[in-house]
Amino acid sequence: MTAQREWFEKDYYAVLGVSQSATPKEVTKAYRKLARELHPDANPGNPKAEDRFKEVSSAYDVLGDEKKRKEYDEVRAAGPMGFGGGGPGGQGGFRFDTGGDMSDLLGQMFGRGGGRSGRGQRGGPQRGSDVEASLTLDFIDAAHGITTTLHLTSEAVCSGCQGSGARTGTTPQPCSQCGGRGAVDSNQGVFSFSSPCPRCQGKGTTIEYPCGSCRGSGREHRAREVKVRIPAGVDNGQRIRLKGRGAPGHNGGPAGDLLVECKVMPHATFSRDGVNLLVHVPVGYHQAVLGSEVSVPTLDGSSVLLKIKSGTQSGSKHRVKGRGIETTAKTGDLIVTIDVHIPAKVSKEERDIIEQLAELHNMSDKVK
Repeated sequence: MTAQREWFEKDYYAVLGVSQSATPKEVTKAYRKLARELHPDANPGNPKAEDRFKEVSSAYDVLGDEKKRKEYDEVRAAGPMGFGGGGPGGQGGFRFDTGGDMSDLLGQMFGRGGGRSGRGQRGGPQRGSDVEASLTLDFIDAAHGITTTLHLTSEAVCSGCQGSGARTGTTPQPCSQCGGRGAVDSNQGVFSFSSPCPRCQGKGTTIEYPCGSCRGSGREHRAREVKVRIPAGVDNGQRIRLKGRGAPGHNGGPAGDLLVECKVMPHATFSRDGVNLLVHVPVGYHQAVLGSEVSVPTLDGSSVLLKIKSGTQSGSKHRVKGRGIETTAKTGDLIVTIDVHIPAKVSKEERDIIEQLAELHNMSDKVK
């Protein structure tokens, strides 16, 4: 029985927005629609969307599998009897504390017998923990994407025994008490209960000659290198999840994930607003008054010509389509802010011309 405790608490049909009678095709269609909307690539830097994406994926992992869905429906139909409803002053039902998962009890009640061979119990297969790390990126590398090597110190598979926990030349042996199941049964009246084996703590195996490096744990704390592919357009503070690159699992369980927080260094010329690239371009007074074509730098090192109209004001913004940050989901624009440059010093000839211009402006104001 693969039921989990959260099956009583979470309505996976509601999570996917389908009815309990929905066909497998309808379930898959609903999942794909939500997955496209909530995928981290489509919602960079949005932790709520990431959490919702995980919730939707968990729901589909159960409802998208015919066997799991059948068991899920059985568990939900059975109700919470035997889980927190009993005890002193309770409202009926029973409370069984076997040290295992509640699905062990349900397995017995539905006639499956024998528990789950320690899976999900204390000492059974357990997912490894997630590992967090940070990576400092150049602005250009973050915009274009880069493959790099991350150096970190964390829990890893033991290099001496390759994770078995046993000394070189030996192997873990099936537990003599539980026969390798990781669990032992005890009969109490109508019910048969399964609990973790006390000899092997639910592992199903024992190690007679432990590895000298990890002392039988199969894991060690050491420096390691992880190759990381940073997608184009990653922003400062955004986290990248690398599946299965975290701490190793326990007793055959899957490894955790590696969560890489990206720290993007500022650029001397560019900044960004989402996928839009921002740049300030200085122009001369005469260019702003008369209109002109100005050269604007771009992210790839080339430049584009931007035509500004006569009378362009300092601080005005102009858009160059498609020259911003490019991601798998969309491409931004280049937003150019015009800064009219006023010279600190002018020559005598320039001063004479400016004074003549001022006189013309004064005459024009008097006419008005």
